[in-house]
Amino acid sequence: MATISSPGLATNGLDVKSIISQLVALEKRPLDTLKVQAATVNTKISAFGQIKSLVSTLADAAGSLTSLTGWNGVATTSSDSKYVSASAVGGTLPTSFKVEVQSLAQAQATASAPVLPVGTAVGAGTLRLEQGAWLAGVFTSGGGQALDIAVTASDTLSDIASKINGANASVTATVLTDASGERLLLRSKATGEAAGFNLTVDEGGVPADNTDMTGLSRLTTLNGTVSQAGTDAKAKVNGIAVTSATNTFDKTISGVTFKVEQITTSPIEITVSKDNSAVQAKVDAFVKAYNDINQLLQEATKYDAATKSAGLLQGDSTAITLQNVLRTAIQSVSTSGGPFQRLADIGIVQERGGNLSVDSSKLSKALNDNPDQVKDLFRSTGGGAADGIAVRVKALTTNLLSNDGFFKSKDDTLQASLKRNDKDQQRANDRVDAFEQRITRQYNALDKQMSSLNGLNAYIAQQVTTWNKSTG
Repeated sequence: MATISSPGLATNGLDVKSIISQLVALEKRPLDTLKVQAATVNTKISAFGQIKSLVSTLADAAGSLTSLTGWNGVATTSSDSKYVSASAVGGTLPTSFKVEVQSLAQAQATASAPVLPVGTAVGAGTLRLEQGAWLAGVFTSGGGQALDIAVTASDTLSDIASKINGANASVTATVLTDASGERLLLRSKATGEAAGFNLTVDEGGVPADNTDMTGLSRLTTLNGTVSQAGTDAKAKVNGIAVTSATNTFDKTISGVTFKVEQITTSPIEITVSKDNSAVQAKVDAFVKAYNDINQLLQEATKYDAATKSAGLLQGDSTAITLQNVLRTAIQSVSTSGGPFQRLADIGIVQERGGNLSVDSSKLSKALNDNPDQVKDLFRSTGGGAADGIAVRVKALTTNLLSNDGFFKSKDDTLQASLKRNDKDQQRANDRVDAFEQRITRQYNALDKQMSSLNGLNAYIAQQVTTWNKSTG
């Protein structure tokens, strides 16, 4: 920035710095206008970003109505969920059945023979754990690979339990200490008859050593106690016996999963029915998503004659076009067949201002009386005019949100405007700097000239005074 060399023109009291400052401020007015324009563009970028987010929400809401699973909601109830609880997947046909529970699934649990003294080594050898089923006291291997665990001569019962747990076995191990000594407790991780187990040992000597009550043989299932046998859950469905390795029956009734919680004394009734409330909630979400966009666009494009104020996007043709295409999609007619061709036919009407409102009673009646026709109104894919309204809105919003769609194009335009504005500001700044330097040089030169003239004036005045004295 240029500087003035003196406070005034030849000390005549003129505030040259103030004069220059005011002239520069006048020169900066176009720059101030450019800054306001840049701020407006940034605000528009933010506004269109918000609109894009709302359009994305509308796309999701439309998508849930175009998805078949969105129309297959079911409600599952139990006459007493403390005994039997249930759920069903979407699309399950309405049904009801009775469940009686005879027994719950259990995991096998065993306790070894006691080991004394507490904390001493048990003996060297190999533990072998096999998974399978116990039938009438006879173990039948399930055919899986047995787990061998090496035990050293210094291992205590706690060490052995840690090795079993660390081997990711099909059982969990812990140590119980009571008056008779230490016992190894094993429990299957899974319930059911087929998830039983058998623990045998190999102490490296004759086979008889593996079953006596010394060393590692004290830990075998044979020499221990089965505190709980592995059992399947047993129930009756409409009087027909069924079993499950767990307390959950997920293959007994098509589409339905029920879980037995307690043994029953009387049948528990499970009912599966169509759940229209889920569909109604999706329709409500669709309406809200549309209204959120419409309200934002209405506010941004309006002009208030009373206050003479305009919305941020008032006069923006792209915003108005977006509002119109969305309204056209919502107001479209579907020729998919049936009694419903417009949203208004099922209780969804457009109010003044463009917002949608839902007549819940009319929508509920339509869903109860003609569920397939309501579904077609939204998700029919017949092509062209036969497409459902949600299908059209989904296609429209997908196009708007695409990499070369409306929002990308609008953002590119606004970003380009910002770049131009930035260049314009830089040029304006350069002009202001050049102007300030120029007028500062001019005032400095004028100041020097005035100073010289003042000096000449003083000299002449002195000479005149001297001449007057000499001729007086």
